[in-house]
Amino acid sequence: MAVKGAVMVPHPPIIIPEIGCGEEVKIRKTSDSYRKAAEKIAEWKPDTVIVVSPHSVMYADYFHISPGTGAKGDFGQFRAPQVKFRVDYDTEFVKVLVQEAEARDIPAGTLGEREKRLDHGTMVPLYFLDQYMQDYRIVRIGLSGMPLTVHYELGECIRKTAELLDREVVIIGSGDLSHKLKEDGPYGFQKEGPEYDERIMDVMGRGAFGELFDFSEDFCDKAAECGHRSFTIMAGALDGLKVKAERLSHQGTFGVGYGICTYEVTGNDPQRYFLEQYRREQREAAERRKGSEDLYVQLARETVETYVRTGKKIRVPEGLPEEMYSRRAGVFVSLKEEGRLRGCIGTITPVRRNVAEEIIENGISAAARDPRFHAVEPEELDRLEYSVDVLGETEEIDSPEELDVKRYGVVVSRGYRRGLLLPDLEGVDTVEEQIEIARRKAGIPEDAEDIRLERFEVVRHF
Repeated sequence: MAVKGAVMVPHPPIIIPEIGCGEEVKIRKTSDSYRKAAEKIAEWKPDTVIVVSPHSVMYADYFHISPGTGAKGDFGQFRAPQVKFRVDYDTEFVKVLVQEAEARDIPAGTLGEREKRLDHGTMVPLYFLDQYMQDYRIVRIGLSGMPLTVHYELGECIRKTAELLDREVVIIGSGDLSHKLKEDGPYGFQKEGPEYDERIMDVMGRGAFGELFDFSEDFCDKAAECGHRSFTIMAGALDGLKVKAERLSHQGTFGVGYGICTYEVTGNDPQRYFLEQYRREQREAAERRKGSEDLYVQLARETVETYVRTGKKIRVPEGLPEEMYSRRAGVFVSLKEEGRLRGCIGTITPVRRNVAEEIIENGISAAARDPRFHAVEPEELDRLEYSVDVLGETEEIDSPEELDVKRYGVVVSRGYRRGLLLPDLEGVDTVEEQIEIARRKAGIPEDAEDIRLERFEVVRHF
């Protein structure tokens, strides 16, 4: 097998004795498990170790793979400059990996390096690995802001590259779990913190990698995890392979979750093509959604699909409800892909002759003109979920007490600046969050007191 195995490990600098200065004994269980994982890697005798780190160079829409022949690093920023590293990169592997990614239209490469020195997400695993082996090269890969499925696909490219080069490799998925486990921890407490750690350790302990896709972006954000995408790339490199999964340890002593699991490849398993299974389930779900969409959403979908495929704007069709021809109102069209926002554009007050025209114009803008995202591609269309919000009239209010985050949207104004947030959005649980997000969208300073608040209700169509 080209892929010999993989390990899921954390990267707390405090675990290094020269940094911990005695505090590392409080996570001795993690240290002991780390040594077991490193010893396991040494037993597999890889030619190349692939290190996936959240603290390497990261872009929203691009995977950065470290270029050059090698790199150096030390723990100087953690007051231990004497702990140094020097690694050699597997340049041939990097070259072929980039080619494999390009062949699958995955934006990945060696461009855009901002920091050549090794990051601590890479050095902590190497600190333990170097105690058991020395003669190996590495490939260092950063994460991106793209969907989990794309991270998994990059992992598939890693496996394919190893097979093409007949290179025996091990993948290290470097990442801490939740940073929100304790009130007295450095990042405080959020209930999603321990929930995330329990779920991820269950999933990874069983090697049930298909369940990685079930973690919503909002849930992961609230848990303040940093390793989920690393683990997903690692899992992709094991796609279709039978693995012996072993959960070694989990600790949250300092308010941050540290989990360690190992995966030894023992053969092939056609039941473990998890991305293929997930996409089949998504296609089936998409067909069910299409069958239940109302005419507002059907119009948005037809608008986007026609524009993305042909570049043409549809005419207002016949057979719509009368209010879509006669009513004027502000309309927002929202697109989601794999649970993540993919585009959202709308009008606070009507600018077209009727709601139908608002849907058509704003649907095109959501798909092609939202400045936060690149334009929707044809291959994405079957994965998109749509919603259409028709806004009621806004009314000025005197205080936040008159808001309800589930019922009312909010408009925050100051002079000519005006920011809007729709009601009942995933991840927005309080009025304070709602106002703050709308304020940021408007570019209104946080300390500005002379703001004007308005509220409105919506009818949301799915």
